[in-house]
Amino acid sequence: MLSLFRKRRFSPQHYAAYNAIVAQSRQPRFYAEWGVPDTVTGRFDMISLHMALLLRRLRDHSDETRQFSQSLFDLFFTDMDRSLREAGTGDISVPKRIQKMGALFYGLLEKLNAALDSGDAAELAAVLRRNLVDENAEPAALDKFVAYVFSADRALAGIEMSDLLGGSVTFPGVET
Repeated sequence: MLSLFRKRRFSPQHYAAYNAIVAQSRQPRFYAEWGVPDTVTGRFDMISLHMALLLRRLRDHSDETRQFSQSLFDLFFTDMDRSLREAGTGDISVPKRIQKMGALFYGLLEKLNAALDSGDAAELAAVLRRNLVDENAEPAALDKFVAYVFSADRALAGIEMSDLLGGSVTFPGVET
């Protein structure tokens, strides 16, 4: 987290990867049909999900990959900091909110990794229900969301590491 406060420039590859995450996170189906609240928190949660999926793919690789992951994480929270300030959050409150957002992100990342590593759809559904969808989400919609997350994990696993490090991040379509 301390790396957030260092002055740094992000590469075009970092921006390309982050923009792909944000663009995917804005897919209307997540909010209109799959039970993710269309709120600031819901949108943060969707960016967190897609960031976690990409960081999962980048884990346990070379120093270059770890540095890319760290810079991508830093860009994510630099953007969250900027968004909070633009929304009028006071300077004193921003670090506390960022710290809380970081804790939520790491909790999601840990639970998502466990569910995907086990391949357990019920466990993944529980993670999504706890962290992303509202309590009134239809079971059929949650099933589609679970299938999407498994599909996104497989899609990212199929992308060459050199392409990912070059900022070429693609997620699967959001099917009905």
